[in-house]
Amino acid sequence: MTGLPEWWRPLLTRLELADAADFTRLPTPDDGGRASAVLILLGEQDGPDVLVLQRSDTMRTHAGQPAFPGGAADPTDADAAATALREASEEVGLDPATVQVVADLPTLWIPVSNFLVTPVLAWWRTPHEVRPVDTAEVARVERLPVHELVDPDNRLRVRHPSGWIGPAFRVRDMLVWGFTAGVLSTLLEMAGWARPWPTDRVEELPGSGVRPVP
Repeated sequence: MTGLPEWWRPLLTRLELADAADFTRLPTPDDGGRASAVLILLGEQDGPDVLVLQRSDTMRTHAGQPAFPGGAADPTDADAAATALREASEEVGLDPATVQVVADLPTLWIPVSNFLVTPVLAWWRTPHEVRPVDTAEVARVERLPVHELVDPDNRLRVRHPSGWIGPAFRVRDMLVWGFTAGVLSTLLEMAGWARPWPTDRVEELPGSGVRPVP
């Protein structure tokens, strides 16, 4: 794909062979589930970075949890990319005209919500200021540098009271875990950016009122 920085190449080459099993151990059902999409928006400041928001502490579900922009599909959305861009515009004020959609990742099933989530990978060609549009839903927005995400000091695994254990990142005063951390962890490996980190560093998940995702 033209117009992308060279650092995209290893990731795109690896994604050509990717399927859902690379991202989750749960098989994606052939039907059922609510269609949704999230935007994995890669930009570049001091090296590659990824846009992440933090949910408001007052939300009924996923309160305070970092996440990719995104949500459920509307009937008027043409495809997963349209859903992801619309949600990002509504949540953080992203201008879709500044974004180049690169690829849809495999659709992943989140059983606790019965969402079928398609992560949409995109290049932020012309970055601009973003912010929480509705502070009742979004508390903050951050561009997390890849070099901070792959720092071994910022990586760990978290254990939910249910027994679920998954990857996490502690960066910029955020604990990124669950679906978001799982997808990020896989993409960092695929892009060749990941560094060895202490996978035996396991911590109990604080504020365990939220439920785990694969």
